[in-house]
Amino acid sequence: MFSAADTKFAVLAFSSLFSVINPIEAASLFVVMTARAPEQRRRWALRASSAAAMILVLFALTGGAIFAFFGITLPAFQIAGGILFTSMGLATLKADEPSHLPATSSRSDPSIVPLGMPLIAGPGAISTVMVLVGQARDGGHRLGLAAAIAINVALTLLILLAAPAIVARIGDTGQRVVSKVMGLITAVIGVQFVLNGVEAVALGILRAGRA
Repeated sequence: MFSAADTKFAVLAFSSLFSVINPIEAASLFVVMTARAPEQRRRWALRASSAAAMILVLFALTGGAIFAFFGITLPAFQIAGGILFTSMGLATLKADEPSHLPATSSRSDPSIVPLGMPLIAGPGAISTVMVLVGQARDGGHRLGLAAAIAINVALTLLILLAAPAIVARIGDTGQRVVSKVMGLITAVIGVQFVLNGVEAVALGILRAGRA
């Protein structure tokens, strides 16, 4: 059964992934990239979401093994990931227009690349999952992370399916506002990850000094 700590971790995991994935901005890019084949949008949205889910789950399952193989400590990854998130958020806040992927591609089916990865399961989302895996202390936390991934992917799929209507309704101004808000949230989460990593390092130094 979920404890209060598990629920808090699940909310953190969901909000972190949601702000990094930014499905509203993904919707506008999805519309542009599928403009030449609107009849394929439903199938491509399903394939893109499925691919993104598999990628995020893979890194969630192997995050600990990757840490051990490369000798990476959680505080180091928290600080590095936090710097990445902060830079992504600040770049979004400074940009005059939402970020864009190349509109033209030689691939007739863009569902796996670049829609599934890196549009949905990009470096930010993968890094977020790995940081959260390192922070998961027990089964409840891991279940909360799994739920956060599933809900984010499901919401992203629904938004992609409704993307043409959403983009037409909110317009360019709405897309800019959403992009700026998500950029700010991403930057704040990045700063928090850095603070968590620095705190862990400082506590380790203090404990070593007392030993």
